[in-house]
This record gives sequence, C-alpha cells and structure tokens, in this order.
Amino acid sequence: MTALDFHDSVVVHVEPDRLYELVSDVTRMGEWSPQCRACWWDEGAGPTVGSYFTGRNDDGKRTWETRSRVVAADPGREFAWVVNDGWVRWGFTIDAVDGGSRLTEWWAFQPEGIQGFHDRFGEHAEHQIEIRSTAAHAGIPVTLAAIKRTAEGG
Repeated sequence: MTALDFHDSVVVHVEPDRLYELVSDVTRMGEWSPQCRACWWDEGAGPTVGSYFTGRNDDGKRTWETRSRVVAADPGREFAWVVNDGWVRWGFTIDAVDGGSRLTEWWAFQPEGIQGFHDRFGEHAEHQIEIRSTAAHAGIPVTLAAIKRTAEGG
C-alpha cells in the first residue's frame, strides 16, 4: 500500500518569524523544490487564509499546473495549503528550538483526493497515487535542505 502522508524536519539556524517569511512566500518555492518550477498568487493578499495560488510543476515527463488555497497562515508557526480544493494538503510547521527553528514539511493525500484520483484515472489510480507519493517522499528532504541553505545564507 502506498504511504498517503509523509513529513520530514530540519533545524534551521534562524528565528521562527524569519523562517515563516520564507516558506509563506510561495513565489520562492520554485527555487527550492525539485518538482515545482514556479508559483504565483491568483487571488487574495498573499499568505493569508483563503488566498489562492497557482503552481507550475515539472517531473521531467510532463508539466502541469495546480491551484491551491491557503488554509493555515499563523506567522512563526504554520503555513499550509490544499491542492485542488482539498485533494492533497501540504504545509510547513515551525517550532522554536535552541539556536533557531525546527522546520517540518508535510504532505498528505486527503479522502477527496483518493476519490478524485479514482474518478479521474480509473484502474490506473493507484499507480498515479504512487507516483505522487514517491515524488513527495523524495522531494520533501530536498526542499527542506534548500530552504535551510537559503535561510542560513548559504
């Protein structure tokens, strides 16, 4: 069975508020993610609950766009969004630790997403879910490492 959620963490030597400024600026995600190439705000006032943004992704085989809605925007603590009106939830949580912050990135397929993939891909749904799961498992550590380098000035 495919793992439908995943998270990983890294300690970053900056204060939580500064780290939040970085991860809540979706226009920078293309700098860090191995699959997301760019994001831009569609509606709303930037990183506020209810705002929408579009992300352009490329996995080397295809390019596609997703539309996401911000569902958590708690400065210094959490920034999260849902893709495709709730199919998948992504986010970052930030915890203060000695010398900086623990940044956790997490991803989880939601029940609506599982059903949506079955409706869209039929008998190929499980394979498509596996592709997305594998990408999240591989990409989250890469993204965290890149955010750490940026935040720490490296």
